[in-house]
Formats: sequence, C-alpha cells, structure tokens
Amino acid sequence: RYVVLTTKHHEGFTNWGSPVSWNWNSLDTGPHRDLVGELGQALRESKLRYGLYHSLLEWFNPLYLADKESGFKTQNFVLKKTMPELYDLVLKYKPDLIWSDGDWEAPESYWNSTSFLAWLYNESPVKDTVVVNDRWCNNCSCRHGGYYNCADKYEPGTLPTHKWEMCSSIDKLSWGYRSNMNIAELMDEGSIIKELVQTVSLGGNYLLNVGPTKEGVIVPIFQERLLALGRWLDTNGEAIYESKPWRVQMENTTDTVWYTSKGPVVYAIFLIWPRDNVLELSSPTPSPDTQVTMLGFAGTLKWQKSPGEGLLITLPYMLPSPLPPQSGWAVKLEGVK
Repeated sequence: RYVVLTTKHHEGFTNWGSPVSWNWNSLDTGPHRDLVGELGQALRESKLRYGLYHSLLEWFNPLYLADKESGFKTQNFVLKKTMPELYDLVLKYKPDLIWSDGDWEAPESYWNSTSFLAWLYNESPVKDTVVVNDRWCNNCSCRHGGYYNCADKYEPGTLPTHKWEMCSSIDKLSWGYRSNMNIAELMDEGSIIKELVQTVSLGGNYLLNVGPTKEGVIVPIFQERLLALGRWLDTNGEAIYESKPWRVQMENTTDTVWYTSKGPVVYAIFLIWPRDNVLELSSPTPSPDTQVTMLGFAGTLKWQKSPGEGLLITLPYMLPSPLPPQSGWAVKLEGVK
C-alpha cells in the first residue's frame, strides 16, 4: 500500500520549495504550497507508504544541455541541481521509496548514482527502511536496484527472480493529463483488474498512474476508475495484499485464472465467470480436508475432485443482470497442495 508522487518531471518544475530551483517550484509560483510535504503528511496519517518520483535529467536546463554537449565529461548539472535535490528530498521528507527516472542518456559516472545510493543506504535517516527502483544510469534497468521496473508497462511473462514493479497508466497514451483524451483511450475497470492480478501473481507490485490537471485536480473519469479498483480490493484484497507467488502462477490451460498464496492458503483469481457456474482448476491437488470459500461470499462452496487432476468448484448462483459482470473473483483454497 503505497503512493508515489512526481516531485519533479523532466521539465524541471519542482513540487516543493527546492533551494536549487529558484522561482520554478510550487512554493515560489503556482499554488504557493509544498505539495510534496502536504501529501506526505496525509499519507502517513492514512498509514500508506510514501514514495517520491524524481527525474535525474531536465530537458531544457542549460546546465544539463551543456553537460550533454560535452559528452557528459562535465557534471555541472549533477553537482548543482540533481544531487542537491535528491539529498534535500531525503533529508526533508524521509520517503519510504525513491522512484528514480530520467536516467537513460548518461552513465553512472555522470550521475554519481552509486555515491548517492551508498549514502542513502548507509548514512541517511531512512537507511534501514528505504526502497529504490532500477533507473539510476543508462544501463541500470533490470540489472541494479532494490526492485526492477525494467521498462514502462513491463510484463515479464514468467516469474522473475528479483522483486519487480509494473508501472501502468489509466490513460494508455500519456503519463500526464491530456484535455483531448477520449474514453476509448483509457483502461477500463476489467483491464486494470486483469493487469493487477497478473502482476501480483508473478510476484510484482502494481503502480497505477493518473495525471492530475494543472490545477491539481484528478478528473472524474480517473476517480471513477480508481474507486472501482478500490471497491474490488475491498472484497478481494486478501488475495492481493501481502501475498506471494504460488508454485503455479496461472492455470495451464488459460490466462484467465491466476494464483497467489499466503502460507498454506492458495487463492485462485478468475477473470471470466464460467458459463455453467462450475470453475475447473487443474493445478491445485485437493485432499479430504480441502475447504473452498469465495471472497465476498458467505459460506463454503461445494467442490469435487475432477476426473483428471485438480477440482471442480460449484460457484454461487448469480442472478441474471442487464449489466456485464465486474471482472475478477477470488476463491480461497485451504488444504490443497
């Protein structure tokens, strides 16, 4: 349960009073507010982990453009802008997570990433708790970092050996806000749930992006999508939060059934409701002690051993509805192997 705020994107405007971003920050201009600090306080009161996104580069900064012109042999931008801001963010706000970006043009020797990370993990006020991603130089992604992003909207396909995160965006065409977006260009509730379930089954974390307007408003269509996901998690979060990958990640015959686990308990999350109300699972091996329940539904479900491997679960009868059913339901399997 964590939120990541963009403290500064590639254009260089900082959402806090950065001492090295004179007159180009949210205290000196615009809202005249410390957005990084205000959101951090609200999240901590809500018991949510606080992550800070920060872009290493700035597209239009003369110091950066001069360093780039030199083939990154000079480091004026890093020494006067990037690193002072990173140290300031850590010392002032003590984040739980640092989401670095803007790394791809220059090597670690230019960014001084290893020096900053050594300080972060050995001396900083968050040295025992902080987590970082893998975007710290032009060949770091998927190789170095507390967890890997690898690429935007990365889908590994099989279970990675290293902790990872899938960062996705409700607007399929942008990470910012577009006043000209239309509904067909946005992810619907079912697509978001599917992406979340696949990611968690493969051991990943899911970071879902929305771009606020320039006034800081999250527009109603984004609110609607986020609230729908929240309602789904109210019912099915037990199969998601603090879960771990099971020995099988997806049902071998289909990509519409995915597994997670907590200790001996296995969760099967199915994305399409079976027509005959019978869910067939071939991966779990039942025992005489097997008990099946459905998250959000009272009572146990009837099941029987299937003729081949696995079990057949009789799902609760759903009344016919003119509306298409929501996507994603979870059955909890106890006493299976």
